[in-house]
Amino acid sequence: MTINLPDPDAPLRIGTRGSPLALAQAHETRDRLMAAFDLPEAAFEIVVIKTTGDNRAMIDADVALKTIGGKGLFTKEIEEAMLSRQIDIAVHSMKDMPTLQPDGLVLDCNLPREDVRDSFVSLNHESLRDLPAGTVVGSSSLRRRAQLISRRPDLRVVEFRGNVQTRMKKLEEGVADATFLAMAGLRRLGMAEVAKSAIEVEDMLPAVAQGAIGIERRADDSRAGDMLAAIHDPETGQRLAAERAFLEGLDGSCQTPIAALAELDGGTLRLRSEILRPDGSEVLTDDRSAPVEDGAALGAAMARDLRARAGEGFFDWL
Repeated sequence: MTINLPDPDAPLRIGTRGSPLALAQAHETRDRLMAAFDLPEAAFEIVVIKTTGDNRAMIDADVALKTIGGKGLFTKEIEEAMLSRQIDIAVHSMKDMPTLQPDGLVLDCNLPREDVRDSFVSLNHESLRDLPAGTVVGSSSLRRRAQLISRRPDLRVVEFRGNVQTRMKKLEEGVADATFLAMAGLRRLGMAEVAKSAIEVEDMLPAVAQGAIGIERRADDSRAGDMLAAIHDPETGQRLAAERAFLEGLDGSCQTPIAALAELDGGTLRLRSEILRPDGSEVLTDDRSAPVEDGAALGAAMARDLRARAGEGFFDWL
């Protein structure tokens, strides 16, 4: 197979958000493509695109993202740029991605998944278990907030978001005594030491697709498809197929506290899942295994069963 590879005169344009983490993920994608095809850095161009989520996050720094919108906040403008051929591929955090792509786009490449766990971050405490009653914990994630309240109703939770540096400054200013960040993001930024400890998945099941990078392309771009196939990690793809089928079956969004984690053991896929009322007052869980090729069907079936158990209004704010 012959691929018309990019070169410095006609580089492959990689679309991304402009946050430090998004840029780190775009650079990892570029570096993997450089290595796979023995290409120079000049054969690629990183194109930063500001999204609705980025604009609103800067303007409304203390407003919960659930009041601004759901999944798609950080992808819409990037996908529009790809459809208009301003960029060739787009690099995303998979936990930000809607389960359905716009017509003409496909999301069929995943890089090897990083650490899926959440991290506990504090200037004064070593772990979640060490927090005294009444401690203020900051988080913008509805999943983490609901999980925390369900496990530690004696703590007080406040809205708390921003990049790593912003959150650390807020901790120093006493806005909160502790917060959470994804271990994957800290590792990709070379800042793993920020975490006081990693929270095991048995204690806090992660968000769907946490720690995974996805690369989107136009369906009719065979060159991009062939290039991305060379860096796709099949195991990550299999795991995400199950998790995202579960999310799709629940019509999940940033406004619904949903957690899921698929893991592989040979030809068997294990899927653990959890849905919570937003106030943490009720938690429903499931844990099943199936042949890896049936992962998506398992995720969809698990979503149907949990939805039936939950009943109408489970995700409503009380």
